[in-house]
Amino acid sequence: MAAAAQLLRGAARAPPALCAASRRWLGSAPPGVPAVRGGRRWAVAAAGALGGLGLGLWRRRASMAAAEEEEDEEEEVRRRFMAPPVSGLRELRRRRRELGSRMELLIMETQAEVCRALAALDPGASFAVDTWERKEGGGGISCVLQDGEVFEKAGVNVSVVFGQLSEEAARQMRSRGKALKATEDGKLPFCAMGVSSVIHPKNPHVPTMHFNYRYFEIEEADGTKQWWFGGGTDLTPTYLNEEDAVHFHKTLKEVCDKHDRKLYPKYKKWCDDYFYIKHRDERRGIGGIFFDDMDSPSKEEVFQFVQSCAKAVVPSYVPIVKKHCHDSYTPEEKLWQQLRRGRYVEFNLVYDRGTKFGLLTPGSRIESILMSLPLTARWEYMNTPPESSKEAEILEVLRNPKDWVH
Repeated sequence: MAAAAQLLRGAARAPPALCAASRRWLGSAPPGVPAVRGGRRWAVAAAGALGGLGLGLWRRRASMAAAEEEEDEEEEVRRRFMAPPVSGLRELRRRRRELGSRMELLIMETQAEVCRALAALDPGASFAVDTWERKEGGGGISCVLQDGEVFEKAGVNVSVVFGQLSEEAARQMRSRGKALKATEDGKLPFCAMGVSSVIHPKNPHVPTMHFNYRYFEIEEADGTKQWWFGGGTDLTPTYLNEEDAVHFHKTLKEVCDKHDRKLYPKYKKWCDDYFYIKHRDERRGIGGIFFDDMDSPSKEEVFQFVQSCAKAVVPSYVPIVKKHCHDSYTPEEKLWQQLRRGRYVEFNLVYDRGTKFGLLTPGSRIESILMSLPLTARWEYMNTPPESSKEAEILEVLRNPKDWVH
């Protein structure tokens, strides 16, 4: 990059120097040439030829610098991301101080970090990287691993979309207390970006994990902008392992405490309440943290908190996968995993806010939205585990959430 910049600086200086030389020669012939009437014509012709030569040299240098810069960009993309950013790396660099650009870089880096950590645990499998565009504005990158030795299905998606908020989506937001003032024709320009992941392992002793971190911005009729962040990380085990639960929650609590010691208890409870399957009277999993509509104390402070949470995904989950991915299990334990996955599907399709927003947004990519669903699941009529069984143990925790860190 430095070499490219030097070439560009040299190239930019070249034309003025050549123009100055040509100006000195315009009134007379070069040294050693008699100053005759034709000398002026010679000087003009020579200056034009040299100027053309200089311009050609400048263009070649500029072309070389541009090619080198493009190679540097490609190398940076390969090193930092799974695919080129939706907004383009040059555009993100140009607007690098804007929060939207910083958030897009964060979700891109989080996607790559998680995908590479998971791929290292399942070396026989690989992520399919699928870039897509939304005709209404924006696009995304879906990374999905299927049928691995460790992971049955693992997806990590990034989306950066913009356009006009649909009436259904606006109605959903107003039901949460958002006072959105649309234009006379009912339009609400919006921009939304985020990274979302659901990981379904094969082994029933390895828990499913979900995380999502997002930023939303809406422009109202008078030009003012509403913004907020949301997200969280949560764990859904098939069987309870208290040591794993403590590790997971402790990791998240440490991150929250660095910003404000009030955040973990608040967002832990919010998580338990949010992932509640009302028609089953049980939680989807053993929780973690969850927050939404977070717009204080300031954009920068909330962004720093979200960044810390995103960086905690790998250390909170990967050690648990390493610990249990080779545990032995019985057909009965695998069957229980399938039944619990049925509950996961029920929550995502009936209650999940992100799924609803995606399905209500025109031009959404349905395959990416439903990436969260497992490859396999099962429903049985009136399945009730025996009392004091390991299956009954996890159900008790799902019905009565525990404090894992005190």
